[in-house]
Amino acid sequence: MTEKTGFAPAAGPEVSTVVTTPDEAINAGETSIPTQGDNMPAYYARPQHVEGSLPIVMVIQEIFGVHEHIRDLCRRLALEGYLAVAPELYFRQGDPNDYSDIPTLFSNLVTKVPDAQVLADLDHVANWASRNGGDPHRLLATGFCWGGRISWLYAAHNPQLKAAVAWYGKLVGEKTLNSPKHPVDIATDLNAPVLGLYGAEDTGIPQDTVETMRHALRAANATADIVVYPGAGHAFNADYRPSYHQESAKDGWQRMLAWFSQYGAKKS
Repeated sequence: MTEKTGFAPAAGPEVSTVVTTPDEAINAGETSIPTQGDNMPAYYARPQHVEGSLPIVMVIQEIFGVHEHIRDLCRRLALEGYLAVAPELYFRQGDPNDYSDIPTLFSNLVTKVPDAQVLADLDHVANWASRNGGDPHRLLATGFCWGGRISWLYAAHNPQLKAAVAWYGKLVGEKTLNSPKHPVDIATDLNAPVLGLYGAEDTGIPQDTVETMRHALRAANATADIVVYPGAGHAFNADYRPSYHQESAKDGWQRMLAWFSQYGAKKS
């Protein structure tokens, strides 16, 4: 399978802050995951020369798909000792690389991807990872933007999930046939601890919706935490975009690793 390279066209021009992770100490590449009668493309990365099974992190894409930023995040996680897998969750509906602007990408592709399909596909990703060097008892998830919202939903979907970290995922929204529930609706159903990482200046996720989610989590007595970074907007971890906020991104990354370590990455 030919490895894809580059950033999604709709993400805009690449900026100088882009982070590139060396792959000398890891094994990484493209693979195919059987799911619901189809073969789903995915990218994986894992550390070299590690004995035994690895904790699994499913890396859930931004709206731009599994482009270079998501692949690099997988490599970063591999260097931390994880088997990281990023599935192409739009593959049945289309290719995000076919779109050059965000509004068209969103309306013509993203809104056509049913949540139920995505959650079932992620179950198959977890199964694939457990058969390919991953430890099913140390299953974790993290997602960004579109994938941040899915991370919340998946934490209510799969009782085997040990922990999730949602980066600037939308918390409330209009209910549709493809998206019948949003994170605020499933606070009482969370099976795993969730850490939410948000930007105070995110115009797409207003602070009142963050507070609504906090209230829902408290009412549900859920094991969850939401961190809001002053000065950070949406996509503050996207080092290839002008939205990158380095201080918040680095702090969020360390918080994510600590969350995983606390709730599921260590062998019991």
